[in-house]
This record gives sequence, structure tokens and C-alpha cells, in this order.
Amino acid sequence: MVRVELIGHEHFYGLTDVLRLFWTGVSENRDEGYVSTLEGPDITIISEAKDGVVVTYQKGTTPSTEDNRSDLPINREVKRSLYIFLQKLTGRSYPWGSLTGIRPTLVAEEENYNAKELSRKYCVREDKAELACKTALKEKEILDKIPEDTLGIYVGVPFCPSRCEYCSFISQDIVKHMDRLPLYAAALEKEIRMVASQIKKPVNSVYMGGGTPTVFDNKEFGQVISVIREYIPMNSDTEITVEAGRPDTLNEYKLDAMRDAGIERICINPQTMNSETLSKLGRRHTAEDVIRMYELARSKGFTNINMDLIAGLKYETEDDYLASLNKVMELEPDNITVHTLYKKRRAVMTIDDVMDLEGTRRGTDKAVAEGYVSLMSHGYEPYYMSRQKDTGHGLETTGFSKANKACYYNVAMMTDKRSVLSFGAGGVSKRIFDQGRLERCPCIKDAMGYINSVEQMAERKIAFFEGSCYL
Repeated sequence: MVRVELIGHEHFYGLTDVLRLFWTGVSENRDEGYVSTLEGPDITIISEAKDGVVVTYQKGTTPSTEDNRSDLPINREVKRSLYIFLQKLTGRSYPWGSLTGIRPTLVAEEENYNAKELSRKYCVREDKAELACKTALKEKEILDKIPEDTLGIYVGVPFCPSRCEYCSFISQDIVKHMDRLPLYAAALEKEIRMVASQIKKPVNSVYMGGGTPTVFDNKEFGQVISVIREYIPMNSDTEITVEAGRPDTLNEYKLDAMRDAGIERICINPQTMNSETLSKLGRRHTAEDVIRMYELARSKGFTNINMDLIAGLKYETEDDYLASLNKVMELEPDNITVHTLYKKRRAVMTIDDVMDLEGTRRGTDKAVAEGYVSLMSHGYEPYYMSRQKDTGHGLETTGFSKANKACYYNVAMMTDKRSVLSFGAGGVSKRIFDQGRLERCPCIKDAMGYINSVEQMAERKIAFFEGSCYL
């Protein structure tokens, strides 16, 4: 068991994040002032802050000042110092060094897009530092085109036709809960009518996500789309996205309903182009279904299509991932989002499956980097990035797009610099105040709870935005 005792500071959260890179079973004991792991060598480590200086050393030894820094805030320096200690202890290193937050582009912006400084201060690997700076610059370019006083809209549909092994969304299996879909559609429409009718100005983007929004039957789906168009004020420049991620929920009627509503951007997400893997993951479609539905969508006039892939799946090798990427690039979608598999809290897939601590998929890191090079050589540029805890190989999610095809909603949402009004169960509305202060207003996660309290949820959001320029 590894035990890290805190002296002179209380930055438990950051130390826990760093430990999770190296071992599983990490926990905090705030009463006794330490964090620990269930795995790893039997060692007690001291993380000490005194007079603005942080040292990390094995208990019973003399602290070394060799790696000390004074130009980082204490909360970041305790992480960096522990990371360097564990790196030396284990002989392992990770692409993002001591950066464990979800937004590495924020730190890149703080460092004035200087990749060398990002590497020097946080032990970020050179290629990742350059990727973060390149992506951060693109994020800024896009964000500058979104006026600060405009609003983004999220419409959430937490249902899927089946549950993927890696997923922990609150999605319901419609085979067991088919009766809830009409009720949910009616509640969603009611909330949109109550709140959206009070929006004062056109919104900049609308994103219908999930789950799988196209899980509704034809009539319900068409009705929800109609209500969105009727009650949410938009102009000719408003970006509208629908996650039609599962091709087994798509058909010609739904594609026509979206195009008739003026929707041009959709997501058709294979995750992998290996049909055998799809079956093992619990997805009820094949790679051929993905291609068929993609081609149908193109024939219907959709001009901006995103496709998601997951690197590091436990059933695949790095060559399998690169083969999927090549097949997707052959289709020439406008956006390709590369996710690295990460452990979601309630997913069937275990932490060991995801983190790959035994190194059975050590080629994932190299394959992701190789894939990025290939994407950029085919005209795709990174435009947004995020990281999650318990991601295999310490990697990230990166969205790539062709010129002028980036998703504005993704950037507005990810940067936390534009307000977002969320409809549906599990959504989180965000309001940006002067000087960039951010407040959040979460909605109840349970679908039936949402259905039964939709008026209360709507009134809460109206009150949350009261006095703003939006409502």
C-alpha cells in the first residue's frame, strides 16, 4: 500500500488524482491527513509545503530540493512534486505529466500557448504540449466568433436501445422501459415550451445529445424536433446538432425530419469499425450499418457529419484502432472525435479493463499519436480537447474538424466561457457572470423523476437565469 501523508497543506484532491495515474483503489482519509492506494509497494511518502516550497520524500529520509519549483501555485506544485517522485519510484511516466484536469487547453492558454513552458512546468510530453497549444489557439479562434451575451442550448435524451459495456450514462434500456419514451418526450416538450418561450434573443447553438436522441419512434422524434424549432429562437446562423450516434436508431424518416427542420449537423458514431468488437460491446449494429447510414445521410444533404472513435478498447489492438480510423477517414466526415477509453463510474467495464495497468495494450499511446498525424495530413485540425479521470494510458479526447466545420457548441460548453441552458434529465445549465464567474444549475438525473417534476425543473431554470440578458 502506498500512503501519502500531507504536512502543511490540504490538497487531497490533487494528490489523489496523481496517485490514480499509477494505481487503482485510491482513497482519502482527511481526518488523519493522508491518501492511500490498495496497490503498489509498501511505502509512506510525505508531501510537505512550508514557506511556499513543496517537497515530496519517503518518510524517514532527508527531503531533496532538486526538483523544487516556486513559480507554481501550491495546489499545482504538490501534484507536480508527487508526480516526479512516483515517476522515479516506478519508472513510469504519462503523456500529460502532472496535469490531471479536464482542460489542458486552459493551462496552455495560461502559458501563452508556449509548449516548452507547458512541458517544463508540468512534465507534459512534448507532443502533447504542442497538441494542447495548437488546440487552445483554435478554441480561442472559435470562441471569439461566439458573442459573450449569446446562449447555447442543450437538449438531453438519456435513453439508448442497449447499454454499451464502457458506458455509465443514465440511459434506460428501451426493451424494458419502452413506455417511458412517450412520457419523456411529452415532459421534454413541456419544459421547452415553458422556458424557451421566454428567451429574449436568438441562441448561437442547439445540441441535442444523450444517450441517443434518435431512440424515439418516428412520430415522437418528429414532434420533439418540431417543438425545438418552434419554441427556441434561432436565426440563420444558429448551429443545430443532433447526436444520431447509433445507426440502428436511424432511418429515412428521421433523417428527413431533421433536414426539413433545417438541421445540417449530425453525429453518426461507430466507436469502432470492427463489427465483432461492436457486438462484444453491446452495440446492436455493424460497421456496415454505419457506412450505409452515413451514405444515406449524405444523400439527404447533411453537410456536417461527426463520427466518434474510441482508442484503447479492451477487445482491440492498436492496429485495430488505426484500421477503424482509416476506414472512417475514407468516408470523409467533416468531424472526427477521438476518445481514449476511460472508466465511467457505473460502467460494466472494470477499472482494470480500462486502465490497462498490466500493459496488454501498451501500443495505444503510440497508435493515438500516429492517428493524430494521419488526421492532420488528411486536412483535419484539432479544435477542442478534454481529459477524464481513469483514462487508459493517461490520454485524452480530441475533436478534429475540417476547415470551417468545427462544432461551436462543443467549444462554448468545454471552455466554460459561454452560458448554456439545458433541457432534459441530467443536464446542467451554466450561467456566466461578469469577470467570468460561473454558476451551475443541475437538473434531476433520473428520467422518471424528471417526468414527474418537469414543471419544477423548468421554474428552477427560469429563476436561475433571472436578471440575465437571456430570459
